[in-house]
Amino acid sequence: MVIDLRSDTVTRPTEEMRKAMSAAEVGDDVYGEDPTVRRLEELAAGLTGHEAALFVTSGTQGNLVALLSHCARGDGAIVGKECHIYNYEGGGLAVLGGVMPLVVDDAGGLPSKEGVQALCRDENVHFAPARLLCLENTHNREGGNAADPVAYGELVRCAIDAGLAVHLDGARVFNAAVAWKVDVKEFTAAVDSVQICLSKGLGAPVGSVVCGSKEFIRQARHWRKRLGGGLRQAGVIASAGIVALERMVSRLAEDHGNAALLATLLREGGMSVESCAKPTNMVYVSLSPSLPGAREISERCGKRGVIFNPTTPRRFRLVTHFDVDEADVRKAAAVILEEARPS
Repeated sequence: MVIDLRSDTVTRPTEEMRKAMSAAEVGDDVYGEDPTVRRLEELAAGLTGHEAALFVTSGTQGNLVALLSHCARGDGAIVGKECHIYNYEGGGLAVLGGVMPLVVDDAGGLPSKEGVQALCRDENVHFAPARLLCLENTHNREGGNAADPVAYGELVRCAIDAGLAVHLDGARVFNAAVAWKVDVKEFTAAVDSVQICLSKGLGAPVGSVVCGSKEFIRQARHWRKRLGGGLRQAGVIASAGIVALERMVSRLAEDHGNAALLATLLREGGMSVESCAKPTNMVYVSLSPSLPGAREISERCGKRGVIFNPTTPRRFRLVTHFDVDEADVRKAAAVILEEARPS
């Protein structure tokens, strides 16, 4: 048995998802004829407080479709220096959209209102005009932190008042809602668009959903086609996404509890576990100079069936999900503590 803590993307579809996939009613989605895809899109739109939604193949594709729908070539998109769109999506906004990233400090998970306002400069031929603010919630590189709903709402209103559209990379936004015990609409309804991943903590095998106004989704559908994302009998995979949204949200608290236990066990064992204001299903560990490096520790643990990813030479990340239970967490903590001892 392998205890896989690399990411919540490694989750396997549940038996209910597999049954739904085998029985899914399908049609050609490019023609808008797949009833299961339409049902998924209607469900996602309703949950997020938007008019419409679009099923896409991945979170990266969903974010890119949104950025290209909001911005023309030469426009600026304000992105956090630690956010996923800026760091982990292959530079797609610049390569495929000609969109200029306007980088702001997002330490803690959210940029400051002052930081965003500073990039909303007066019209000038020297500047790429800011058109869009991109937010991430939960924030991966900031410890899986779930944004405070009040601070988040104030920032969104500030951006709108400054004339910006707002896109939420909500790959794990249901984790944020569960952590704060609020309706997900607290984070999704006020923004112009949101991308939600079905294949992370929600456990579907593939896919994301982009939500927004009917006009925005009309444009997004065109961009999805341009990017080669037009889907045919996609109800087979969309059916698992429906199960994910209807059945898997409420159990995310279990992942949060397991992550909290893992952090406690590692701290009690003397490891430096990073803190964040509102943790969810991620645990980041920083290694002191007296300990082996992150890669060495991960390789040692991997030989004993506990796998995870180094993020820097002296930092690694552990992610809990529904294929990891409390017993797995306790075993993983014991192995990590043993293998992290000084050589």
